[in-house]
Amino acid sequence: MNKTALKPKTQKEVLESTIQRCRERNIVIPSYEEMKHPEKIPAGIRQELSKIGLWDVHPLNLFRITWKNQPVKTGGGFAGVNFLEYPSLLTGVKARIITLLGKFFPTGSHKVGASFGPLVEKLVRGDFDPTRQKAVWPSTGNYCRGGAYNSALLACPAVAILPEGMSRERFEWLKQIGAEIYATPGSESNVKEIYDKCHALKAEYGDQVVILNQFEDFANPAWHYWVTGGAMEEVYRQEKKPGQNLFGVFLTQGSAGTLASGDYLKDRYPQVKIMAGEALQCPTILYNGYGDHRIEGIGDKHIPWVLNVKSLDLAAGIDDDYTLRVLRLFNEPAGRQYLKQLGLPQGTADQLDLLGISSIANLMGAVKLAKYYECDENQIIFTVATDSTELYQSRLAELREKYGEYRERDAAADYQRCLMGLTLDHIEEFSYWQKKRVHNLKYFTWVEQQGKTVEELNAQWYDSGYWSKKWDKVKEWEKLIREFNQKTGVEKQYRK
Repeated sequence: MNKTALKPKTQKEVLESTIQRCRERNIVIPSYEEMKHPEKIPAGIRQELSKIGLWDVHPLNLFRITWKNQPVKTGGGFAGVNFLEYPSLLTGVKARIITLLGKFFPTGSHKVGASFGPLVEKLVRGDFDPTRQKAVWPSTGNYCRGGAYNSALLACPAVAILPEGMSRERFEWLKQIGAEIYATPGSESNVKEIYDKCHALKAEYGDQVVILNQFEDFANPAWHYWVTGGAMEEVYRQEKKPGQNLFGVFLTQGSAGTLASGDYLKDRYPQVKIMAGEALQCPTILYNGYGDHRIEGIGDKHIPWVLNVKSLDLAAGIDDDYTLRVLRLFNEPAGRQYLKQLGLPQGTADQLDLLGISSIANLMGAVKLAKYYECDENQIIFTVATDSTELYQSRLAELREKYGEYRERDAAADYQRCLMGLTLDHIEEFSYWQKKRVHNLKYFTWVEQQGKTVEELNAQWYDSGYWSKKWDKVKEWEKLIREFNQKTGVEKQYRK
């Protein structure tokens, strides 16, 4: 990276050069409405996508940042929301538990959506210059993958920052897509080290780098509020039966982006319970705790700036050992065979690899939510499968090497203990003051270390309109995206 200081440009000049770059690279930026309702995508773009693979580094794959891609590797169009309903044989509860499936996004994870907003809203305002600046993506895994992918599609240089202990597949893929990579000390729970590296890069390279931090950038949860929350509502309306109601949402905290889908639902169905999850080995929300864990896909030891703590109803700790044992149960031949002997249909068994490690943690948390409130068959709970086992083959290999061959007796033990045996331990239902305790933890990371103000911290808690204003920023970005596409003129060729 060149340390030479950039000659200042006006916002207008940056926007003009960005428009020119997108015109030259034939780039069209999708609107949020098109990501939520892909049937509104221009017919010419949908036709071109029939020739393009789901993971191809092609600008038109920006239009595949949606929950509604056909579940095929190449040439697919759009259909309904991709989801899976867990049978009670896997949950042990009567409640209907439904998960949205992230595997069928480009890169195999919905994080291409979470990383779309932070970069695009800067591009269309003239606050990021792709000809002179690099997009820095701090992450514990999938966010920097999504960010690097979006950067490649939008012709923006990318820098990925992630812990050195993350899965080998993440690093190999980032190298293939051409991202500059920095591996920081630690693993999933070492978020502060990622922040430290961001500060070091900013201090060394100044305006040549733009930090796109998922833990503080509201464009991350705003995407989930409108697109993921909207997808959950659509599935609910489609799948509910007479007498059934939308009861709750369980999601591991991570960057807190996906939890904004719970805000979307609660704004429309006030009875909805939102339960946040975290690794029991790093129980920051529950016990102000710390530690290391192996649930790849969630970060810890702090409360994200973008988390609306006031909307949470309760939190639960998920044992990372249980998630890895169920990973083997769902993917090892002996595990699947055991489940089929219990009566799991072949079609469902064949879909268990759609769940990555954090997806399994989300399944367990949804079960805990159902058990805590003694939910029956008339209550529907949503969660999300961020990614699939495809991204964790090296972890499966490590577990085989460490524990040996997976046998039927292992499957029986893991099924009974880690699924049927889930209990109500390590659950906290929040009172007003318990919520405020969690909210106040933001002070130590964000005010003391990251330069946020106490005034805004207080506004997050006391200003009743603070969060709705954040979600409504999408309406402004939507307008800017459409104006940007008009100025490039590229979209016109696809309208028929």
